[in-house]
Amino acid sequence: MELPVFTVDSFSSGPFSGNPAAVCLLHSELQDDLYQKIAAEMNLSETAFIRKLNPTDDFHSGARFGLRWFTPATEVPLCGHATLASAAVLFTVTKNSNQTLTFETLSGALRARLDGDYIVMDLPINEPIAQDPKEVKELIKAAVGELTVQDVLYCGSLKKIIVRLSDTYERHVLESLKVDPQSLMRCETTGKVKSLVVTLKGNPAGQPAYDFYSRNFAPWYGVPEDPVTGSSHTVLGSYWAEKLGKLKMLAFQCSPRGGELKVSLREDGRVDVAGRAVIVLQGNLRL
Repeated sequence: MELPVFTVDSFSSGPFSGNPAAVCLLHSELQDDLYQKIAAEMNLSETAFIRKLNPTDDFHSGARFGLRWFTPATEVPLCGHATLASAAVLFTVTKNSNQTLTFETLSGALRARLDGDYIVMDLPINEPIAQDPKEVKELIKAAVGELTVQDVLYCGSLKKIIVRLSDTYERHVLESLKVDPQSLMRCETTGKVKSLVVTLKGNPAGQPAYDFYSRNFAPWYGVPEDPVTGSSHTVLGSYWAEKLGKLKMLAFQCSPRGGELKVSLREDGRVDVAGRAVIVLQGNLRL
């Protein structure tokens, strides 16, 4: 059996930046262990599997598909950049004729639509709550050392710890962090943490005028650092909208690859996360 497979750089306008994801097109479900084996073989932060929901559907005209995401180690409940990559494959390669696509996922129905050269994803807002820093002090120290921390939050639905650095720091401080994934995993979190996000207020006078910056570390998922993370912006968008008093924001994830995201909170309790994507590889996976 051969499966069409693509590598897509999400949240990027050119190759070799943003977050690479693999995308596989399926005509039917695979055995569960095969999803994980393929994701391990692709060895990217996530591999997305797009599945036809009805035998009569096709990837050119269908408007609704099943979608699952796997890291090299496990299945995940939400992955923004691999959803963006999946929509890019359908819009760009299979020339899907619909303006909006719907994906049935573990996080419910997610929609993606074209808006110029951007793809806009309709995602659930994941609001964080205040976290007592004392309860995760070892984790914070392993991530940011002696840097001053302004806020610590927790998102239970995605098992994310959010650490906001002091506004006295500039972007280069966040970019220069050297985070050891093994040190993070040695911290006792009783399973409540699956990723750690370090965030920092942006520079509205800069060019571009980013509202906030972030980095995302997820060794618990087998991903030491995720280059650009759509799911974390469903949490960060909620937090920074309140702190900045604005509903539309421009964000940048400061990993070595880096990536830009447009984040817009909506009145219906959802969030639009938009980015560009580039297909850099396509072929067939032989099973």
